[in-house]
Amino acid sequence: MDYDTPVMELKGVGEKARGLFQKINISTVGELLSHYPRDYETFGEPTPVAEAKVGQVCAVYGAVAGTPSQKKVRNLTILNVNVKDQSGAMLLTFFNMPFLKKLLRPGGHYLFRGLVQSRGAAKLMEQPKLYSYDEYRERMGIMQPKYSLTKGLTNQAVQKAARQALERFEFPEEHYPEELIRRLGLMSCRDALWSVHFPADRDSLLRARKRLVFDEFFDFLLLLRRNRDFAASLPNNYPMVETADTVRFLERMPFGLTGAQKKVWQELREDMGSRRCMNRLIQGDVGSGKTIVAVLALLMCAANGYQGALMAPTEVLATQHFETVSEYTREYGLIFRPVLLVGSLSAKAKREACERIASGEANLIIGTHALIQDRVQYRNLALVVTDEQHRFGVRQREILAGKGKEPHVLVMSATPIPRTLAIILYGDLHVSVIDELPGGRLPIKNCVVNTSYRPKAYEFIAKEVAAGRQAYVICPQVEEGELEDVENVVDYAEKLRSALPAGVQVAYLHGKQRPADKNRIMEEFGAHNIDVLVSTTVIEVGINVPNATVMMVENAERFGLAQLHQLRGRVGRGEYQSYCIFVSAREQKETMERLQILNRSNDGFFIASQDLKLRGPGELFGIRQSGDFSFALGDIYTDAGTLQQAAEAVERILEEDYDLSLEKHRLLKEHVSKPSPRSVDFRTI
Repeated sequence: MDYDTPVMELKGVGEKARGLFQKINISTVGELLSHYPRDYETFGEPTPVAEAKVGQVCAVYGAVAGTPSQKKVRNLTILNVNVKDQSGAMLLTFFNMPFLKKLLRPGGHYLFRGLVQSRGAAKLMEQPKLYSYDEYRERMGIMQPKYSLTKGLTNQAVQKAARQALERFEFPEEHYPEELIRRLGLMSCRDALWSVHFPADRDSLLRARKRLVFDEFFDFLLLLRRNRDFAASLPNNYPMVETADTVRFLERMPFGLTGAQKKVWQELREDMGSRRCMNRLIQGDVGSGKTIVAVLALLMCAANGYQGALMAPTEVLATQHFETVSEYTREYGLIFRPVLLVGSLSAKAKREACERIASGEANLIIGTHALIQDRVQYRNLALVVTDEQHRFGVRQREILAGKGKEPHVLVMSATPIPRTLAIILYGDLHVSVIDELPGGRLPIKNCVVNTSYRPKAYEFIAKEVAAGRQAYVICPQVEEGELEDVENVVDYAEKLRSALPAGVQVAYLHGKQRPADKNRIMEEFGAHNIDVLVSTTVIEVGINVPNATVMMVENAERFGLAQLHQLRGRVGRGEYQSYCIFVSAREQKETMERLQILNRSNDGFFIASQDLKLRGPGELFGIRQSGDFSFALGDIYTDAGTLQQAAEAVERILEEDYDLSLEKHRLLKEHVSKPSPRSVDFRTI
């Protein structure tokens, strides 16, 4: 059994289970083994109700006091149960689980486990797990892996499949030189995979995680270094000069460029007119005005008779860019002849778009990764702008080089990265920084609260909606069953419809929806046909709705500070005062202090530097990451030390043997040419 073995060859994985595994992108054994646990839990002794701490997951054993009460609010069934022991009482709330009313008998003793929350002086749990006493005792003291799931797929089923796969798997030889493994004290690949899925203790788990994170960073940085060397050797096949088109556009715009924007625009003009092909990153905080500078570069490209392309990470953002540029073209008489190319277009629309691109009629092509598919043939593509988390790597350059000569490349990122890490992660790019915001924007007002603040937050959202404004609410997961103890978009939207006045229009958005549905929902929100949008972080990248003034983030403790700052950037984009409410389900001192940094500063680079200081190698999972570098396990803040080690290892190997031709690097060369499913193939990102 190897990485490519179908998961159906595992005992107990039939047709139905195969379909469920596919929903979480698992079709092969390799994909199963790289579906790492998202967290671990150790079941401790049940806690007396009086000693259960707010913000922590606890188990309580008590008797049901009185008859459980049930009510229905629109499509939501709410069951409230009072449980007490000798030390005190606690309220339990269950959503859409009406069968529990018959199961939980008054006076009966049960064991419940969940996140303890507060409502005033009272303690409560929402949607706790129910266990028999014996069942709970069997689990005590063992580190239990918790996987991201889908409805119908249990944690136990994934554990069983992973154990069977590990027992039957033929592990490949180590691809690193023995000296590197010894010098860095890396656990073997085999032991790392066993220990990350079934750790004996915390120490073995930390060592396993370090090995797997090192693999991710090493593969990425090796390709990055080669991309840098490749890009540095490229001549400028499309030399450009500034024309009157960009000058007129700047004169007619209702707002002037900031000093930082002017400096970056000068750097782009020099790059595109120099002897070497441009390979530049524009790094700027949310709302700093990166896009308008990129539009100027694309306009200069079109004015010189060439084609330009703008590649966005999502169809929603690509469509938004297309509409913005089309509006500029109409209003200011620009020479753009734009075309939109995304996966959800009809076959006829795609064919017509490709014809316009091939003939050269379209001089600006805006879309997603559909832009570099085989059927797309360019007439004279001279500039590629990639927006947000898309890295433009060796593989993309090779694809486009096969369609013509190598184009200039401009990458935009709103992910604030501390300088010490940026030197490693952006080593293949010349970096421009836009470090000032356009004038006239009001600073966002922030607050960090616990879950007891929700009723007030809902009142505040209703007040803003009544004043004609709109709001976002962010949840960490799409639907119930993926993660425990966190809010999900589908159920939360229903809960919010019940809590807000009847006239408030609530909708939800998440990455599992069809692209056409996501586009429609964002169009409806942009047109103010939706008042409150409940979403996952799919909205964090570049979405621009100036009328949205409230951002409420549930389970804020689950996100990195840099990502929370990016989410916050979806509001404060218009003339109205905007607000951001960070709701933490955990009230530990360290958690609340970390989130308070967002309360004190709106500076993304300062926040990123604080995130780097506060996150340490003792952390395992739980804080979600985002931005340019979404590794499967690695986190550039938590694992900054491992990132540095990987960078040094790459440099040492390439200095000694750039082509990996020595015998000791033979297996590494094979690994690079055919990456393992355990690590992301960054050549396609």
